[in-house]
Amino acid sequence: MVQAATIAVQQNVPELNYKVVPDIFQLPEGVNFGPCSAVAVRSNGNILVFSRNEHALMEFNPQGMYLRSLGRGVFDNPHGLRLDAQGNIWTTDTVAHIVVKMNAEGRILMVLGVKGRATDWHQAGHLRCFNEPNDIAFGPKGEFYVTQGHGKGESRVLKFAADGTFLTTWGGEGKEAGQFNQPHAVLVDPKGQVIIADRSNQRLQVFDAEGKFLREKAHPGTPCGLCLMSDSKHIMMAHGHTGRIMKLDMDLNLLAATGGQGKGPNQYGEAHYLALDAQDNIYVADSLNWNVQKLVKA
Repeated sequence: MVQAATIAVQQNVPELNYKVVPDIFQLPEGVNFGPCSAVAVRSNGNILVFSRNEHALMEFNPQGMYLRSLGRGVFDNPHGLRLDAQGNIWTTDTVAHIVVKMNAEGRILMVLGVKGRATDWHQAGHLRCFNEPNDIAFGPKGEFYVTQGHGKGESRVLKFAADGTFLTTWGGEGKEAGQFNQPHAVLVDPKGQVIIADRSNQRLQVFDAEGKFLREKAHPGTPCGLCLMSDSKHIMMAHGHTGRIMKLDMDLNLLAATGGQGKGPNQYGEAHYLALDAQDNIYVADSLNWNVQKLVKA
């Protein structure tokens, strides 16, 4: 029913005017991607790929030439990957239950959570542990938001000061406004509003900076990844198992889409997370097809 509803919604949507660039990544001999959970693009155009294999976090130049691996041995199940305004690398791990901040060279600067220990925030007395952290987003003063709960963990949003001090949390399991079922991605818009891809509830929810519910928008399927476009007036969304890449306005209305389910060019097993470069070219991490595809404006 979800798939049928999604197809019906998308039939009258204009095609997003992008085309696929053939596989650009040149991996070292004998090295392959594992399930690709996330991707990010540095200010210099270098591409970071977060993949579930021994190399975990790999860096490539804009042409796809392999440069180096970062954080080897740190991760159990790579999930989310973001870059902050200073170029620091932030990652989440849903099995190790940690959020890791690294500098641009891969030196670990901060670890939040206790590796291998899952504890809901309210059971810890004060926040020491996560339970399946998914994604990260940054506010205008360096504060950051972490979504957690990928299946077994309690679904909620946790807010921290720039130095890692725990500030507040909201959410919990459920379908009501302000509750979540797998809050998979988080994005802070130019107004400081917090947008959550509430994946298994098939919707996006919007909150103010303190967690007050503002509105929601249904998106049938599995909304997975969110990125703000360079004009700060549009959002790109990776729509999970539908394999669709969608352009939204800031009211979360669907404007255009491309892609589909499959294993060919611009097809995805699971369009898990995505990233944009300075030209709004799109990089899509596919956790089932074990690759990252690049889409450029046609």
